[in-house]
Amino acid sequence: MTSPAPAFTRQPAAAPTVALQSVRKAYGDFVAVDGLSFEIPQGSIFGLLGPNGAGKTSTIRMMIGITMPDSGEVRMFGEPFRRAHLDRIGYLPEERGLYRKMTVVDQLTLFGELHGLARAEATRRSQQWCERLDLKDWLAKRVDELSKGMQQKVQFIGALLHEPDFVIMDEPFYGLDPVNATILKDVLLEQKKAGRTILFSTHRMDQVEKLCDSMCLVNHGKPVLQGGVSEVKARWGKRNVQIDYEGDASFLRSSPLLEVFNDYGNHVEVRLKPAADPQDLLREAMQRVRVNRFELMEPSLEEIFIETVGKANA
Repeated sequence: MTSPAPAFTRQPAAAPTVALQSVRKAYGDFVAVDGLSFEIPQGSIFGLLGPNGAGKTSTIRMMIGITMPDSGEVRMFGEPFRRAHLDRIGYLPEERGLYRKMTVVDQLTLFGELHGLARAEATRRSQQWCERLDLKDWLAKRVDELSKGMQQKVQFIGALLHEPDFVIMDEPFYGLDPVNATILKDVLLEQKKAGRTILFSTHRMDQVEKLCDSMCLVNHGKPVLQGGVSEVKARWGKRNVQIDYEGDASFLRSSPLLEVFNDYGNHVEVRLKPAADPQDLLREAMQRVRVNRFELMEPSLEEIFIETVGKANA
């Protein structure tokens, strides 16, 4: 007689790396963060977005214990935030925090030691990272001898040197040319593949669209849009149309089918009104110009950002 098969036991889902629960922070009469809640799943890239003054930096400061919330809770690695968690967190701030008179290798070694690395190990990792990011010839140079882009790479290395489980990147590509921005982007994707969690704060919506799994858009301290990036875009539907054409498409400017019209000369980008049929637009265009491409697509995250923040502010 055979033994019954063991019952299937569902493994508990991993706790999110970060969870904010109804967090509020005020400075006097000014409310910087107002009832903000979100979770960042382990091994994902999360976009914290918003216009200037929206509350992003205040949120990050509470996440790493620089300030404490007036109410609500910040949970890190499945438990209430503790100072000990900082050894598992890497942080690249928007404002540079480098000692300008120190050499690059001494600066990075210090960062490693502050996170618990032995001096020799911190120096070894610093040299490896500098070689990878094309800074090895600058190891003995003082920070104030470096360009802004090089300083940004030094700070980027400092955030990753101790191999943190959670990395906060506030405008990581600031001051970088396209080549170096691509190098850092590849490193971030490697970190994600290794199971690390990344919070990405930026004004560059194109970067969020390409890199982030999920996002939260904050305005006046409140969450106004959040979810998976593809899910957020899908909510807007496919009302954007790009047309490559030959001729004069200015007649479309007054089309009753459109609510947005941008003509670049031989290329036009438009947004249909909610009830408009794209086939009607195609027929209208073909009667007046030669259409070489007609593509219906979702709006970009930048368009969604502008429309959502604009409506909220209005």
